[in-house]
Amino acid sequence: MKQISSVQNPFIKSLVLLQEKAKNRKQTGTFLIEGQREITLALKGGYILETVLFYPEICTESEATKIAPNTALIEINKEVFQKLAYRDTTEGILAVAKTKSMQLNDLKLSKNPLILIAEAPEKPGNIGALLRTADAANLDAVIIANPKSDLYNPNIVRSSVGCLFTNQIASGTTEEIIAFLKEQDINFYCATLQNSTSYHTQNYTTPTALVVGTEATGLTQEWRDAATQNIIIPMQGEIDSMNVSVAAAILIFEAKRQRGF
Repeated sequence: MKQISSVQNPFIKSLVLLQEKAKNRKQTGTFLIEGQREITLALKGGYILETVLFYPEICTESEATKIAPNTALIEINKEVFQKLAYRDTTEGILAVAKTKSMQLNDLKLSKNPLILIAEAPEKPGNIGALLRTADAANLDAVIIANPKSDLYNPNIVRSSVGCLFTNQIASGTTEEIIAFLKEQDINFYCATLQNSTSYHTQNYTTPTALVVGTEATGLTQEWRDAATQNIIIPMQGEIDSMNVSVAAAILIFEAKRQRGF
């Protein structure tokens, strides 16, 4: 079994670039996962692992083999582990995985899907929270319109606590996604302040997509004009918006309530 003990090793340097540069992730078609739970969920989600790196003082060779069987193992020392790991609680194991296609046409939807769409989310923490909510509600898919960052950004992988791997995810332009929804006969309800009605008055028991925008600027005019209905969560305080992941959760679980879940 191979062992690496230097942070100057070319392979380790390439992994650091995977962490730091979206360009490198795109060019190689790979990204780095850290943590036992995240690696386990990635395998369950059909991701292919190329290599697993483990720090034996935290994760033994037998433990690493059990977590990711039939995967090439590399033993690393503390210095290399600390260079690669973002978290102190990574359980001594990391993996190099192949990225997946996130094309709209790759989505496999049920006959009566419930989908979350987020337009141009910027903060990795918000994206992670949206993915965690989607997993909790067992949504059919999460679609990112006009993405601002690579979804394999380590901050998104980390903040989603592995839910990046448990959700069906696609991305595209607003125009492409609206066309896709119309082709699939999916009604879409856009959370916005303009020309909207209270969210709980709508029927989400048919094929439905719930669309949220950024906290700063909300949804673009293109979404508002094309929506089946614009909806709003009534606010009783002084401000007129809330965290996007909180708003999405309210809408999603109202739809789930209507569907009897």
